[in-house]
Amino acid sequence: MPILTSVRVHDIRFPTSITMDGSDAMNKDIDYSAAYVVLETDEPGLAGYGFTFTIGRGTDIVAETARQRALPFLGRDVDELVAHLGEVYREMKSDTHLRWLGPDKGVVHLALAAVMNAMWDLAARRAEKPLWRLLAEMSPEQLVEVADLSYLSDALTEDEALEILRANVDTRAERIAHLESIGGYPCYTTSAGWLGYSDEKLRRLLTEALDEGYTHVKLKVGGDIEDDVRRLSIAREVIGWDVNLMIDANQVWDVPQAIASMERLAEFRPLWIEEPTNPDDILGHAAVRRAVAPIGVATGEHGMNRVLFKQMFQAEAIDFCQLDSARLGSVNEIVAVYLMAAKFGIPVCPHAGGVGLCELVQHLSIFDYVAVSATLDDRVTEFVDHLHEHFTDPCIVENGHYTMPGRPGYSAQIHDESIAEYAFPDGTYWAAQNVEAVR
Repeated sequence: MPILTSVRVHDIRFPTSITMDGSDAMNKDIDYSAAYVVLETDEPGLAGYGFTFTIGRGTDIVAETARQRALPFLGRDVDELVAHLGEVYREMKSDTHLRWLGPDKGVVHLALAAVMNAMWDLAARRAEKPLWRLLAEMSPEQLVEVADLSYLSDALTEDEALEILRANVDTRAERIAHLESIGGYPCYTTSAGWLGYSDEKLRRLLTEALDEGYTHVKLKVGGDIEDDVRRLSIAREVIGWDVNLMIDANQVWDVPQAIASMERLAEFRPLWIEEPTNPDDILGHAAVRRAVAPIGVATGEHGMNRVLFKQMFQAEAIDFCQLDSARLGSVNEIVAVYLMAAKFGIPVCPHAGGVGLCELVQHLSIFDYVAVSATLDDRVTEFVDHLHEHFTDPCIVENGHYTMPGRPGYSAQIHDESIAEYAFPDGTYWAAQNVEAVR
């Protein structure tokens, strides 16, 4: 009977601002970072690893909040915890003092995501299965039990959730076999399109993306409109018109500006405009969607909780749902969003632009196809080719597909050497820098 004995939390920051990786119209000089949680047990070799994604300053605040989230579970039976992750999630979420600081949003929710991601990783490791397979082998009743369906009954009832899952349960194995036969889950790349890249680098990376088999690429927009036109012209010159092009404004426009900008950029035939305005503005997204059709509207990486997604679906505000694996309340809340998306017929194309997010979302997308949506139509998951070398079980992308993860867990463990180097502020990299100004 293993016991959860301790929690270690690290503030890990990678200096991606040096190369402008991750740069966009809203975030020009970010350092990809993570509040990283390790749940340790008294059984040798058994631990759970999880994180939430951040971009530099403030990671220490999230890390400390994650530690506070995990403390009440120390001394508990691991097998009891991993067998009842719905109850664990609800207990963690019901912490009155921390809930007051949210609820279900901001630092406290990011911290919950980090700890629950570690709990799910621990469950998958204990079961000796990759997380996607652990989820795909759960019964409809088990999945509904772990899903956070609170405040959703006006959009999705428990009976409807069970109906969606039961409709596909007998054919799950067929879809697993199909993914294996096509090389995994289809993905698109954002790695070529960061706003801070030179035109020369943009051309080179787009050419490499074509050579690597991508049929979907995404570029950042939202700076100067003439710069956007120039960069999209380069993109279409390189990739042609048969490859899908998506664009992402990262929230910088208000609603009229988004509509006006898309009138100018429509000639490049983007598949979607991502985050055209404030991520909480449901009616604003709906107005943009009506105005820019047939170009799709995509959003969700800053979707703070399942209730916001419920309203997005109800208001017919989006064409593509881009949930984030480290902003929502881990698998428990993510399953609820997947179920709502299936009911409303909205494809889920998860966000993965950040340290470790690609490692997580590959599991989620596979689960969605196998157990929930049962289709790959209009579905493609983001891939960003940064920082995978810091993970013990990095995602592998070949010919524009995430290959099927085979090792136990949620692919969330970071190498000890990477922690020693990039933990802030005392890791060897940061200790050699002048970090006083950014503490």
